[in-house]
Amino acid sequence: MPAKKRCQLQSEPRCNQAVLRIVGQCPHCRLEFCGTHRMPEHHECQNLESCRQQAFEKNKAKLESERTVAPKMATA
Repeated sequence: MPAKKRCQLQSEPRCNQAVLRIVGQCPHCRLEFCGTHRMPEHHECQNLESCRQQAFEKNKAKLESERTVAPKMATA
């Protein structure tokens, strides 16, 4: 039986917990983590800033598309 995959947290002290099967892989850096370190904020993900920027741009575009603009009335 192969050994269990362990958390790939890079900081000290090293985490020795087992990797979660379904939600343990970070979608941004593709490393595998335990339940404690699975969130990008908790394992100091290298791609966290680009992830935040993409989310910001997506939200900005959504809000701008839903923006209500009042028609200007011509005064004569």
